[in-house]
Amino acid sequence: MTLRDFRKLFAVLLLIATHPSGSSAQSERLAAGGNGHLLNEDCAGCHVGGGPVTSQNAGKLIASQEKLCNRCHAEAMKASHPSGIPVKRGTPAELPLDWKGDMTCSTCHTIHSPAPGLMRTAKKGREFCQMCHEPNFFKGIRDGGASLMNAGHLQDTSATVQNIDGYTLLCIECHNKELTAPNVIIDNRGVVRHASGSSNHPVGVSYRRAFAFGGYRPVNSLPEQVLLPEGRLSCTSCHLGYSHDHGKLVRPYPGMCSTLCHDL
Repeated sequence: MTLRDFRKLFAVLLLIATHPSGSSAQSERLAAGGNGHLLNEDCAGCHVGGGPVTSQNAGKLIASQEKLCNRCHAEAMKASHPSGIPVKRGTPAELPLDWKGDMTCSTCHTIHSPAPGLMRTAKKGREFCQMCHEPNFFKGIRDGGASLMNAGHLQDTSATVQNIDGYTLLCIECHNKELTAPNVIIDNRGVVRHASGSSNHPVGVSYRRAFAFGGYRPVNSLPEQVLLPEGRLSCTSCHLGYSHDHGKLVRPYPGMCSTLCHDL
């Protein structure tokens, strides 16, 4: 058996081990050479070694799923549905918990699936969220849950327009489309213009480059809630993105500027 054949077999075994109710057609595609996520990676990079991978030991990992997925999806992990946490109530069979009873990345994603987005279900938006959440859950969210139901993660920052990160582009797209969202624009100088006319601020600027001119706090001293996608200022540097308190400022205003980034 070649290494590639072994990896195909391993992917099938993992589907059986982590998602017993998964479709046999999906397993057959992988066995026939489908493009399974991570199928060409070294199995030992995620799975505990010491012997052949079987349906009984395939779920044993060298670290938590969150730490392993973070290696390639660091930006998505910063602004996503909480993962690696115990849940107060059960989940449907299509969205399995791990052996500890925790919700993890593989609760929603089939890690080695060739399906788009690696999602375990085709449901989207409110229908997907309500597989686990009660309808009343969304009533207490600032935007009624619109941002949470858009996706399980804020948009990846790989696609940029004139140095504007993907998170900010997603914010602007929604705020200019949704009638219930305050109108926000970015002018030709890269400055975010809020509908209120206050606290307008540039985005797309390298924080480290600005720090070199003085007057800013070191990047390693900033709170973890201040996200700097690809090292640049973003809407998510000041506002909570994918959160129950969507859009809330990281710190109360006024005073936020001097307590976060600006060393005044």
